[in-house]
Amino acid sequence: MTANVLGPDNAFWIDGEWLGWDSIIDPEETKFSRLAELEREAELRLKYPNADPTLVPYFQDLLTLAEAYFCDTGQHLNVYGDIGELFGAIMYGIKLHKNHAQGSDGRLGNDFVEIKTISPINSKEKTSVRLDRHFSKLLIVKIDDNFEVSGRLVKRANLPKRVGNNLRLSWANIPGAN
Repeated sequence: MTANVLGPDNAFWIDGEWLGWDSIIDPEETKFSRLAELEREAELRLKYPNADPTLVPYFQDLLTLAEAYFCDTGQHLNVYGDIGELFGAIMYGIKLHKNHAQGSDGRLGNDFVEIKTISPINSKEKTSVRLDRHFSKLLIVKIDDNFEVSGRLVKRANLPKRVGNNLRLSWANIPGAN
């Protein structure tokens, strides 16, 4: 029997014809099927209702990479700011500006949002905010020693009044955070 002829040695009989093994869908290929893609997207929308689902894998991969790199080397990658911005986009629905945009990091409805990230390197859990920037809300994102991520969104009006352009905030004492 030649390789091109289908029969009991290289195929199976269904509905009156021989089907070769190459016509069977490989289980590994199901992860690329449209149905599987839609199911993953629905699961992400349930878990992250404000998110653009295309951003979630980047957030997860970047966080996993940062944690794995730290576990393997004892050093931190310089990616925590990006992780914080992706967290804001995913958890709060912030539409991020292009890189290096002046004034703020993104928009939430009509509000400009500044995003500051407290990394695992920062043992005092504090951040500094430039008040001369154009924003009406501030999102402070904290990545703890276990690489768990959380955030607090604050209206600029709830920030302490201060003379000068820099305001130092502690994670433990963020005013008016939700």
